[in-house]
Parts: sequence; structure tokens; C-alpha cells
Amino acid sequence: MKSKMLLKLLVAAGLGSRRRLADAIRQGRVQVNGEVTEDFLCLVNMETDTVTIDGRMVSLRCKPMVYLMLNKPVGVLSTTKDDRGRKTVIDILPEEYRNLGLHLVGRLDKNSTGLLLLTNDGELTYQVTHPKFEHEREYLVFIKGKLQPDGKEEMERGIQLDDVVTHPAVIKEVKARPPFNYSVTIHEGRKRQVRRMFEKLGHHVLALKRIRMGGLSLGNLGEGETRELTIREVKTLLLGVPSNRA
Repeated sequence: MKSKMLLKLLVAAGLGSRRRLADAIRQGRVQVNGEVTEDFLCLVNMETDTVTIDGRMVSLRCKPMVYLMLNKPVGVLSTTKDDRGRKTVIDILPEEYRNLGLHLVGRLDKNSTGLLLLTNDGELTYQVTHPKFEHEREYLVFIKGKLQPDGKEEMERGIQLDDVVTHPAVIKEVKARPPFNYSVTIHEGRKRQVRRMFEKLGHHVLALKRIRMGGLSLGNLGEGETRELTIREVKTLLLGVPSNRA
């Protein structure tokens, strides 16, 4: 008998992040053999049991895991579908990846570029996006003029945004990556956080590009291009340790 705990099974099926699927179980949206269960550890026989989420049957056969890096261009939405017909990241993927049920690991706003991850591995999504793992995110920023020393220090201490204070950021001047003139490294992923940090100091961000997530770097991947991650890169994200591409 091949059995697996319910939450792990749903994550392995690529149905979303660990957090979202745990919420679905808690909310009574998951049924095993027609009965609602709120037990994450419920053992499911993958050969004989049936599982549904929101009334939809879940395939219990393990899917091959896919891990893609995308260099997102300006004007493309960081979502897998859009009701208004605007171009999404799925629309610019190579054809063979468009119907694999991939979801995004983090987002970038429409006018930002750079590193995005897409996968059907819910466990990796959880590891990379949950704040407790503190994966760094590094961005290149282009503003007119320069930050004043006290503004830079405020970002490095933590800056007040609405009702929260950000965690300390690492700010460096950049000269070899035109037009960008600053590098910003943060551990959080609040909506439009880097843009809002600069706006708080009176600087409008003219261009923003993410170049690193944890130990994974964008490298020389061209804008609009994709590639699959190596085994070592996937382990880097799951374990949170530095890695060179291999």
C-alpha cells in the first residue's frame, strides 16, 4: 500500500503553495473519499483513495517537477492568467511549458524586469516565499541623482512604510551596470517594496530589475528568455545555501 500524508500529497501534486493548501484543508475544502478532513497528517492511499479540493478531483499520480527561471520584460504581468487579456508570464513561455500547471514563486510589478521563478513544486514555493526562511532578494535600481547619506542610512536601519518598518536593507552604489546606479538587497517581499522605499525618500524609480533570489542569480539570461534550473540550483533554494550553477 502506497500512502502519503494529505498535505504533502497536495503539495507534490503542484496545486499551490504549502501555505495555501494548508489553508484549504483548514477551511474544509478538501475531501478524502467524499468526507471532509481537516487533518494535515491524514494518510491517503494513492492507489485506492480519492481526493478532491473545491469539488475537483486531484490526480494522485506524481507529476515530474519543473523549475523555470524567466527574465521578465517590462509590460508583462506576473500572473498566470488575466481576465482582461493582458500579456502574462505564461504567454511568453516556450510552448512546451504553458500547460504544466506552473505557478509563480514571488512576483514583480508590470514595469519591473528580471528574475522570476515558475514551478509546479509547492514545497519549493513555500521555502522561497515564507518570511521565516529569509531568502535575500537583490535588485538593481535606476534613479535620477543620488541618495543622501541620511536616506541611505534610513534604508539600512529600516524605513517606515505605512504601518510597518522594513527590515534593514543593504544599499550599494553601482557603476558598471548602466543605467542602474544602486543595488538593493532585502529579505522581504512586500508589494512594490523597493519602489516605495525610494519614493519615501523623494526618489522616483525609473527602472528596477531583480537579479538574485537567495543563492540563485539571473546571470546572462536574456530578457524574455527562460531556462530550467539545475539540480544544484534547486537544492540551493530548498536548503538556502550559496551555490554556483552546475
